[in-house]
Amino acid sequence: MKLLVTGACGHIGSFIIEKVAKIKRIKEVILIDNFNSHRHSTLFNLKKNKKFSFYNIDLSKTSLKKFKKVEYLIHCASLTNAQGSFSIKKEMYRNNIACMKNVINYCIKNKSKLIHISSTSVYGKQVKIVDEDDESLLKPQSPYAEIKLQEEKMLKKNKNKIKFMSFRFGTIAGVSKGIRFHTAINKFCFNASLNEKILVYKTAYNQYRPYLSLKDAFKVFKFCIDKDVFNNDIYNALSGNYTVKQIIKMIKKYKKKTSVKFVKTKIMNQLSYHVDNQKLSNLGLKLNSSIQNDIKDTIKLLSGLKY
Repeated sequence: MKLLVTGACGHIGSFIIEKVAKIKRIKEVILIDNFNSHRHSTLFNLKKNKKFSFYNIDLSKTSLKKFKKVEYLIHCASLTNAQGSFSIKKEMYRNNIACMKNVINYCIKNKSKLIHISSTSVYGKQVKIVDEDDESLLKPQSPYAEIKLQEEKMLKKNKNKIKFMSFRFGTIAGVSKGIRFHTAINKFCFNASLNEKILVYKTAYNQYRPYLSLKDAFKVFKFCIDKDVFNNDIYNALSGNYTVKQIIKMIKKYKKKTSVKFVKTKIMNQLSYHVDNQKLSNLGLKLNSSIQNDIKDTIKLLSGLKY
């Protein structure tokens, strides 16, 4: 069977490439990326156990119609960074919505089954446990989160024409060839490795947020394809809920001199909330990879830095 991965050179996409050999049903993998983030190294030394092909395509401007007989599509191509989305709101809307339209149209025409990545940031400001089926909890506080919610609505609108799974991922942590350092844990690890102060919004220090290990993200993709589970529904996906204080404590285990500076920032002025993933567990997939180990691996990645 054939798998197409958009945004293949990104943080998540590159991890899929590394681990795709574990999905036995997949024999051929088509990789799509526009190199906007210049992660060419993602394509170095690809394993020979699958047939890989790569195409330099801007999915917001070019359709996927040239690709035939694709059974599964994992859509990772989008501009990300919730906090940074305020300054590029117009471009993020244009790019991400155009990409989503192209993906949906392709899947409808080719009967390809779609795995869509949404975000737990669609919940926004909360004070309790949040789950997928209570729409009153949907209060996105960034353009990025608003767009993810709009993408979900696009899928629902076409639910009679397409087979899909949509996953609201917690903030990603872990090492891949396409690793980025703009999300919370990775950014904190990078700051600590440079002996820089970790910048934290004061009231956010004891607030809970959902985090997802890259290892668990891959489990999600593998589960859907191995079991051929595409029931046109939305699921939270996270490895655990943690406070910033707990995350920094984990970092200090490997960088003991890590220090914090409290600041004001637009996106982190939210109330504490836990995200529930029981719905995904009920489907038969339990996520429990260690965020602590992801932090350890990320710190180790930067351990050669000297001061």
